Amino acid sequence: MMMDVFPLEPHWVWLILAAALGTAEIIMPGFFLLWIGGAALLTGIGTLLFGFNEPMQFASFAILAIVAVFAGRRWFALNPIESADPLLNDRTGRLVGEIVTVVEPFESGIGRVKVGDGVWSAKGGDFTLGARLRVAGVDKGVLLVEPIG
Repeated sequence: MMMDVFPLEPHWVWLILAAALGTAEIIMPGFFLLWIGGAALLTGIGTLLFGFNEPMQFASFAILAIVAVFAGRRWFALNPIESADPLLNDRTGRLVGEIVTVVEPFESGIGRVKVGDGVWSAKGGDFTLGARLRVAGVDKGVLLVEPIG
């Protein structure tokens, strides 16, 4: 049946799909299309070697794609890629160690501080307007501050 739709042998369709997915992974990396492309490659090889019919081709592709994606996710969970800048996408984490200025006095340990050109909510002791503090940590987007020194 696939012969009627595509002028190529079925295994070539799967192998071309695998190459296209591999190329798409290179163009827009995300480590997802790689696994789907691997499933297409194995389906193409299985079709070539064992002559899978259409339902078997689609079933094997679906099963292999699911297995490949889960295996890939597990592998990356066990082997994380170390970044040269681990805080690249952690805006609040980058603020730890910065010196800030109180712009709204702290009451019951909660106030607002100026960091660069922005103002952030902060927790710490009771500090007065204009006090200079150091960011010691972050808790759910709220800066944890302490006195300098």
